[in-house]
Amino acid sequence: MAEPTVPPPTADQVRNLLRAVIDPELGANIVDLGMATDVTVGNDGVITIGVKLTIKGCPLRAQIKNDIESRLETHPGVTKVKIEWGEMNADERSAVMTKARWNARENAGDTAVPVTTRVLAIASGKGGVGKSSVTANLAVALAAQGHTVGVLDADIWGFSMPRMLGMSERLAARKVGDADKPKIIPNERRIGSGLLKVVSTGMLVDDESTALMWRGLMLTKAVEQFLNDVHWGELEYLLIDMPPGTGDVQMGLARMLPRTDLIIVTTPAVSAQKVAIRAADMAQRSFLRIAGVIENMSHFTCEHGSTYPLFGEGGGATLANEIGAELLGQIPIENAVAHGSDTGEPIALTGDSAAAEAFRDIAKKIISATVPATDMAGCSARLLESVEVALGKKPR
Repeated sequence: MAEPTVPPPTADQVRNLLRAVIDPELGANIVDLGMATDVTVGNDGVITIGVKLTIKGCPLRAQIKNDIESRLETHPGVTKVKIEWGEMNADERSAVMTKARWNARENAGDTAVPVTTRVLAIASGKGGVGKSSVTANLAVALAAQGHTVGVLDADIWGFSMPRMLGMSERLAARKVGDADKPKIIPNERRIGSGLLKVVSTGMLVDDESTALMWRGLMLTKAVEQFLNDVHWGELEYLLIDMPPGTGDVQMGLARMLPRTDLIIVTTPAVSAQKVAIRAADMAQRSFLRIAGVIENMSHFTCEHGSTYPLFGEGGGATLANEIGAELLGQIPIENAVAHGSDTGEPIALTGDSAAAEAFRDIAKKIISATVPATDMAGCSARLLESVEVALGKKPR
């Protein structure tokens, strides 16, 4: 073997070169992901690299091998590249997936949702806990406080926001400003001094009984379109009614809108709390903040004033304590809550019952402390004015 005519690169230089080798599935380079475990550089220019794959039979092995060789073999001082393949253990795989999710979060693309909008995903571990009715009531309660509130119905199969919010009009699209293609225009409803802007697949079908037979990828694409191709305009809060569980839509949202805060809805039952903790685990693994827990259907009070914990007790508080989040409130069982959802008049809008007050109290807590609206106070305008003055321009 011929001796190199120039000194071979150092191990650190090799690692820098390997940062250009991207695992196309995980979307990050093999050094930051911890896949390039060992680098040895011989005096004869032979470089030996240890590479651990997530699984032994990884189908991307050939591509990663070609990328490594093409990056290193053309570098001065390198005479040969050897790759020693290995397989990650369970802990290493977990660590590499965490790093991949972090990179996805930090490099998320822009959406049409204004950067000042506070995004709240209303999530649950399972269906049937009243997540959608919580979303609808919080939306009107926030709007009633004078805020502009968007509602994105991300429960693509099980859409319910049109009926619950009394907004069944079909969505329209038109060109906005200098946009090169039409944008979807949310349906609007004035709530006191506030405003609701709502988008749902239920506003795209001819009838609410129509079944959407879409696969997981299509569900994620639908949410992506609602984030990118909707003209939301000014928006202080965006509430996202999530599908139950921890599937494609949840992972897609974490990737596309990583500044999302999660509110987890559960019932007092231990079984529901144990399932809901999976939603919390998904959020934490995806680096999403958990803003709090809401316990729905907490108890029933009869006309004589006696209270009955029909679905058990303590699930909301237990979940909040276990995940280190705040218990934002407990919603009692009332027939008026279901009636309001069926008629498009959420109880938080006009009701005077304990459930109505609970929803309003949670909304006030969100506004005042948990997820306060962004107050720009003209900062951007003043900053631009200062720059223009510094450049010798007259302020606009």
